[in-house]
Amino acid sequence: MTNPTLRRSGAHPVVEGRAPAVRTVLLRVLALNAIVVMVKLYVGLRTGALTVLGASLESGLDLLNNVIALTVVRVAAQEPDEDHPYGHDKFETLGALSVVGFLSISCFELLREGVAAFMHGGMSPHVGRIDVGILVATLFINAFIVWYENARGKQLGSALLVADAAHTRGDLFVTFLALLSLGTARFLEGRLDAVLAVLVALVIAWSGWQILRASIPVLVDERAVEAAELRRIVSTVPEVREVRSVRSRFTSSGLLFAEVTIAVRHDVTVKEAHDLSDAVEAVIERELGAAQVTVHVEPA
Repeated sequence: MTNPTLRRSGAHPVVEGRAPAVRTVLLRVLALNAIVVMVKLYVGLRTGALTVLGASLESGLDLLNNVIALTVVRVAAQEPDEDHPYGHDKFETLGALSVVGFLSISCFELLREGVAAFMHGGMSPHVGRIDVGILVATLFINAFIVWYENARGKQLGSALLVADAAHTRGDLFVTFLALLSLGTARFLEGRLDAVLAVLVALVIAWSGWQILRASIPVLVDERAVEAAELRRIVSTVPEVREVRSVRSRFTSSGLLFAEVTIAVRHDVTVKEAHDLSDAVEAVIERELGAAQVTVHVEPA
């Protein structure tokens, strides 16, 4: 008997038409982030508050990340080709990692400025009621961005949108710290502003760590399913005498790739092997969701 290698593909429910939807979300978020950046920068320059300037910097990174993401998503949406037979999904994960790079730069600069201001004294911010009111407005805009981008990211299976929403979630806390800094400026003469600027830098660092922790497993092809669990699922298919090897990985869009080597009776025909491979694919899809499965059939 010829030992066929049979490959079956299941369509992932969020992949088709996903890229245009992700781009639409990013364009909307880009417009909102542009407003937030301009407002925070205006208040930061007007008051001289280091924490507010730090908040505008982080929002500026959100804006830049949106621009990068729009480019990355276009590349990631390309169909598989000869050089990239598994598709281009990992370019989206690389985009998420670029977020970490920009976060690292902003974290270092803000931390340096905050420590210097605390050690040597900084300029006391000049705060008006309009400054506080404007920052409160950006707080609500950030809250909407987090909710909208995170919800759409989960619906579309986009690691990039979810990562960007996580970063913007940090903006909520950072904006609150900026409000606290403005509210206490006249009483503490800018000392609290320096301390809060350091805290803002730590928030940025934490956001970067969360993105890194979610992105690295995809890039290094960490297993998607426990080997024992995948073996158990395949073993439930009648006529499978032995599961000799299993491998699995997720793409950034949540698509499962699995490779399974099974042993069957030595007298199984090619058609029977074909039908058996279909059965293995079906049980994996039923238990684990949509997947692309490669089944290797060998004689027992």
